[in-house]
Amino acid sequence: MNDPASWARLQFAFTIIYHYLFPQLTMGLAPMLVFWKWRALRTGDLRYARAARFWARIFGLTFAVGVVTGIPMEFQFGTNWADFTRYSGNVIGQTLAMEGMFAFFLESALVGALVWGEKRLSPRSHFLAAVGVAVGSWLSGYFILVTNAFMQHPVGHAVGADGRLHLASLGDYLGNPWALVMFAHNQAAALVTGAFVVTGVGAFYGLRREHGGQCLIFLRTGVVVGLLASLAVAYPTGDAQARMVARYQPPALAAMEGRFHSGARAEINLIGQPNVREERLDNPIRVPGLLSFLAFGNINSPVAGLDSFPRDAWPTEIEVLYYSFHIMAGLGTLFLLLMTVAAFHLWRQRILRNRVLLWILMISFPFPFIANTAGWAAAELGRQPWLVYNLFRTDAGVSRVVSAGDTVFTLIGFLGLYFVVGVLYLSLFQREMRSGPVDTSHD
Repeated sequence: MNDPASWARLQFAFTIIYHYLFPQLTMGLAPMLVFWKWRALRTGDLRYARAARFWARIFGLTFAVGVVTGIPMEFQFGTNWADFTRYSGNVIGQTLAMEGMFAFFLESALVGALVWGEKRLSPRSHFLAAVGVAVGSWLSGYFILVTNAFMQHPVGHAVGADGRLHLASLGDYLGNPWALVMFAHNQAAALVTGAFVVTGVGAFYGLRREHGGQCLIFLRTGVVVGLLASLAVAYPTGDAQARMVARYQPPALAAMEGRFHSGARAEINLIGQPNVREERLDNPIRVPGLLSFLAFGNINSPVAGLDSFPRDAWPTEIEVLYYSFHIMAGLGTLFLLLMTVAAFHLWRQRILRNRVLLWILMISFPFPFIANTAGWAAAELGRQPWLVYNLFRTDAGVSRVVSAGDTVFTLIGFLGLYFVVGVLYLSLFQREMRSGPVDTSHD
């Protein structure tokens, strides 16, 4: 209770989990907005224009809340994590500045034109505004992920005479192989979130038999994007991410699978409960050899267990890491199955007649948010006990002048503020849902 580092970690975890609920939706919606605007421009079909207009309003609302909830995180680098910033700021500050100066400014400058500029811009210019917003959104994600990838797999740096990190190669830093894999995996997961939300809204209107033209567009786009993105999350991006962890963070891989002992023909554990005290997995259901194959491409390859590493190199919250990883992987499998079934009914042109499926699609929209949160928890907990992997430990990065009480006080403030922000966001989202996608003022 009196440990400032624990409270600083909790505060950052809360603020970043809450914040990322919004960017994952905007990054997932952005390519679909571009597609709808392109279809409207190419065919003149007003249904696509109305679909784009409706989701542009949702995008603008979500973007605004994402900005509000994102600002406190960067301040925490200077308040709660000043020693970490002092050590690594010459490196990670590069991409944090690039995100603000290039990507965020591009996205924020054009989002207003996207939401409110349709009557003032030509159709082609409005389409280009949608493209610019999408590029800014995804570019912002890349810069942030490069920053995180450096913490996971530091490259392109040098240690100066002052003991601090300095940027040695901007190209190596921006082209970090961990960042490239993480970006592909993360953006595919964001597309899953956007697709499930779009599909859920389409299913809602389908159940109510409202907005028939846009309802079918939402279902078609959401199901197709959701199926393709769910496949991409699993393979090749998820597979590449697993191999990256196996190569560079073997203790994390062992903890994710509750693997306490080394050996060949390593199994994937579908279920089980990690017993850290006795160093075993209780009640496991296993698939022999699958972990060896996923990590190294051979079912007989040896995979290190936690017993191969010093105890102080083990991830600090093995149980939470294990469950986070399995929640992410389990939900991802269910997403793929659900979207495959939905795609089959869409192909047979009977998706609107299957009310059970529409109900399932409608109530499934929160689960990608849960899966993304669990995936990020697995990534961040797997990196522990390091802030910069194998270079700088977490307990060394916390500010020395911020007490546990100070952090608890501000955390309580964030809880109250974000509750109000969440209620306001949901009420505005509900108002847009009631208004629906039909708006003839621009047609």
